[in-house]
Amino acid sequence: MYAMEMDAPGRPLQQVWRQQWPQPGQGQVRLRVKACGVCRTDLHIVDGDLPFPGRTVVPGHEVVGVIDAVGPEVQGLSVGQRVGVPWLGWTCGTCALCQSGHENLCEQARFTGYQLHGGYATHVVADARYVFSIPDVYSDLEAAPLLCAGLIGYRALRMAGDALKGPKPRLGLYGFGAAAHLVIQMARFEGCEVYAFTRDGDEAAQALALQLGAVWAGPSEARPPVALDAALLFAPVGDLVPLALQAIRPAGVVVCAGIHMSDIPSFPYAWLWKERRIVSVANLTRADGDGFMALATACKLEVTTHAYAMSDANQALDDLRAGRFSGAAVLVP
Repeated sequence: MYAMEMDAPGRPLQQVWRQQWPQPGQGQVRLRVKACGVCRTDLHIVDGDLPFPGRTVVPGHEVVGVIDAVGPEVQGLSVGQRVGVPWLGWTCGTCALCQSGHENLCEQARFTGYQLHGGYATHVVADARYVFSIPDVYSDLEAAPLLCAGLIGYRALRMAGDALKGPKPRLGLYGFGAAAHLVIQMARFEGCEVYAFTRDGDEAAQALALQLGAVWAGPSEARPPVALDAALLFAPVGDLVPLALQAIRPAGVVVCAGIHMSDIPSFPYAWLWKERRIVSVANLTRADGDGFMALATACKLEVTTHAYAMSDANQALDDLRAGRFSGAAVLVP
């Protein structure tokens, strides 16, 4: 087997071959990786925006594979089953946050492709509690972005809460990449009008947004033609928060969906007044996974992917960093 490994931030991943495959321990399964999505969080890890964990990292947390080994005390999973592995890879299960339904905020949580080896490899071991069955209607390539872009997009959409409960709610999406191109389809399925904001001059992303049903698409600095009920921010750019606040109505909400964001600049209190809110999304829960997979089955999502060989992971990361494609990059062993 081989893996694409990172030994220090800011350095290219190295292809490392191993003679011995990882063995699943108690409560674990091993997957033969079929596809692994490339996420902006992978960039934050590789570029050093997130703290280096002090050990070799195999990135990748949008993992689709087939179980080829099952460890002791695993129930409900079997060899030959296709499953997905997301960002949240392990929690303690006993702390107050875990016990109250906020396992995504567990202080001891470990994350796939960060503290735990991820899917930029031919094989990966995962906690059996944190793998999801994948709807058969999606190919391996299509399914990979569902494991983070889809899941985080789903949680961000749910975090908008009551702001999207009215008739024909208006939703803004800032940053039209892997997550937003899935969220727009979920939102439209649930009756929202969607307004897409992209980097200035990104005509390809704007065209994709309109193709997927956005009623308007324009640059991030533009004001939408109507006031929005909610805005979801997928671009890790703090400057967008004040812009989004000005775009939403009173009692509207701005949801920051990234794990990392540049500093938010100061802004007048008047832009936040009238019960506008700013909230963040952190990771996901297994309940999110179940809810999202049910929605993704009811609403067949059109997933835009760009395939790369696993050995070309550095090129895929560089293309994502430079914004050279719309949709999601996916690595294939």
